[in-house]
Amino acid sequence: MKRLNNSLLTALLALLCNGSAAAMAPTPPPLETVARVDLQRYLGRWYEIARYPNRFQQGCQDSRADYSQRENGEIEVLNSCRDTESGAVRQAKGRAWVVDNASNAKLKVSFFWPFRGDYWIIELGSDYEYAVVGTPDRNYFWILSRSPQMPDQLYNQILQRAEQQGFLPARVIKTAASASDALSPAQL
Repeated sequence: MKRLNNSLLTALLALLCNGSAAAMAPTPPPLETVARVDLQRYLGRWYEIARYPNRFQQGCQDSRADYSQRENGEIEVLNSCRDTESGAVRQAKGRAWVVDNASNAKLKVSFFWPFRGDYWIIELGSDYEYAVVGTPDRNYFWILSRSPQMPDQLYNQILQRAEQQGFLPARVIKTAASASDALSPAQL
């Protein structure tokens, strides 16, 4: 009985210590977005260059997102990738809507009700040639490009700026496909 009490006490102390450590972890500063997004220019096809690992993209390669305007003003989202095991195209269809009309840089996205997530545009190329998307809790991160590849110099600069915003470059996995590996329209 005494051994059981010691085990319970040890487990309780471990939980308390872990909770205290999490509570003492520094809170990142508020995530800064771009000043303004022209949604009409943002629409269209984006290729994933890099991202944080996440469960819903596990086993995906050649990922891309297609955004189009819906009649109700929301954005239609079609995410596609090639399954790494079967080679089949996987798709997820959803919708996004602006939650900050002053900038259009903060959106919510939902692929099935009632679940939704943040989609904050934190960096954008001057010609909308690339975009960096993250979430305020720093749990999700993507680098997107209008073409399947991105120059290494630009990629590294983006990672440096993302780190200043509290993202961890060591967590980022590069996922860009070669131009010939990208999904063709016929595969969709």
